[in-house]
Amino acid sequence: MKSSSLLSAHLLRTSALGVSLAVAAAAVPAFAQDAAPQDQATADDSGDAPIIVTAQGRAQLLSDVPVAISAVSAETLQNSGANDIRQLNQVAPSLLVSSTGSEANGSARIRGIGTVGDNPGLESSVPVFIDGVYRSRSGIGLNELGEIDRVEVQRGPQGTLGGRNSSAGLISIYSKKPSFTFGANGEVTYGNHDYWRLGGSVTGPISDTLAARIDGVWVKRDGFYNDVNNNTQINNRDRYFLRGQLLFEPTDALSLRLIADYTNRDERCCAAIYVDNSVNPYIGNLNNPSPTGAATATTNNITRVLIDLGQPAAALTPGYNRDIYVTPGRSYAGKTKDYGFSGQIDYDFGGATLTSITAYREYRSGQAGDLDYGAVDILYRADDKDAYRQFHTFTQELRLQGEAFDGKLDWLIGGFYANEKLTVRDNLRFGDDYGRFANCRLVSGSALAGLYSPGQAGCVAGGIDNPLGVGRNTILGASGTSGADIVAAFSALDGLNDLGSINDRYRQNGTNWALFTHNIFHITDTLDLTLGLRYTHDKKKFSASFTNDNTVCTTIQGLVLDDLTQQN
Repeated sequence: MKSSSLLSAHLLRTSALGVSLAVAAAAVPAFAQDAAPQDQATADDSGDAPIIVTAQGRAQLLSDVPVAISAVSAETLQNSGANDIRQLNQVAPSLLVSSTGSEANGSARIRGIGTVGDNPGLESSVPVFIDGVYRSRSGIGLNELGEIDRVEVQRGPQGTLGGRNSSAGLISIYSKKPSFTFGANGEVTYGNHDYWRLGGSVTGPISDTLAARIDGVWVKRDGFYNDVNNNTQINNRDRYFLRGQLLFEPTDALSLRLIADYTNRDERCCAAIYVDNSVNPYIGNLNNPSPTGAATATTNNITRVLIDLGQPAAALTPGYNRDIYVTPGRSYAGKTKDYGFSGQIDYDFGGATLTSITAYREYRSGQAGDLDYGAVDILYRADDKDAYRQFHTFTQELRLQGEAFDGKLDWLIGGFYANEKLTVRDNLRFGDDYGRFANCRLVSGSALAGLYSPGQAGCVAGGIDNPLGVGRNTILGASGTSGADIVAAFSALDGLNDLGSINDRYRQNGTNWALFTHNIFHITDTLDLTLGLRYTHDKKKFSASFTNDNTVCTTIQGLVLDDLTQQN
């Protein structure tokens, strides 16, 4: 029997108006700088070219930018071994990038502020931009990045500068452009767990006005968790990344840059191990997992039930041997595809420069999972094809900037538009052992603990459906007039196996547009006044549909709710 329902929340609109004001004294540029030490050394001590950043939509010296920014150079990234934005934690102060449950669920926080959680419908308050293109969720930036020119991490609101609004900060990643001089490089890395990483790039001219660049990365590594039951390894790496670019510069005033990239990941993630009472005193004593009577301070109901239902005791003992015991037939398989293209046009009119960035991207990440993290089959997601999140995103940004009043005013105005279509499909299901596990938890932690018998129906001695059994008679006697309903509820719960969601779908269509301006008045040679303004309009349409074959829970509710009402 299947049941289905439809939920529709038709429209959500939000509008926001923001104003920023800053006064900067150029004589004390260290006020807001937080560059990596080697970057400062490069700029100030070695005599090499100073660091140029575009944190304010303009090419400026790092030391002249009056915002809190960490500029990380390509050399710093290479020396740190950083390959994706999560590893920027090593080189960018106050930035934390983490993922939970799967690598598609990344979130970024700056100064401890950021969007936290695993809701794909929520944009991050610390957005990620790659080559000026907004990536709709931070987890998308956890892919390989290829050859990088620099990374800029800006702290605090940056919405008056362009693009998608960024209320807590932003991460801007800039890849290396094509060069009109031929060049090539390669990288081979080998590590433990049979880790291999091959990366390389080729760039050079096609004609006097056209240059190209190709970057590629291939990564493979064994998992560091050994799944004993399914004879496989979890938390492995198997991914590749390709990016191609064309740079067309027919005149000194016009530049056109086209970028296309593709990322593929086919990996098993993310497993975890249990700990025992040497690490967590509430786990209980594993040497005595199934005593009679109620649990004491040295025994834990969940531990006891898991072991009695087939969980190997070794799975609940840390030892840090990295052996895990996934339910036979269940999987942590996950597949991710991320691809898209963008075009950036820069045209210098003489007194002003126009920048246009147009992009379209598609992202799909599916993730199966044994969500109870053990051999007992309690909760799972069946397949990465049936549980996934998918984004289709179009963005357009326009900026016009220039100078006025003999260089006294450095102005910027612009607009941003984004359309995002999100589809989430889920099939969270109770496992084959859920019903017996639930009954055993109820019995072992109640006055019926003396009847605890995991091998019997209902987890009670004699079997819950045996009219002469001690379990049924005890429950009838203890429960009075409601005993028959309680017995029936126990019997129904025992059959709650491999039921749940079949094809739950969530759809969200979001449209966002914004106007912004950012203006710097050079009052004196050492004093600047910055004024910024932004207006944002955001509209979302949401709908959802659900299908579920779990009728057991409604049966149990019908049996026990009337008795609970009478007792109250």
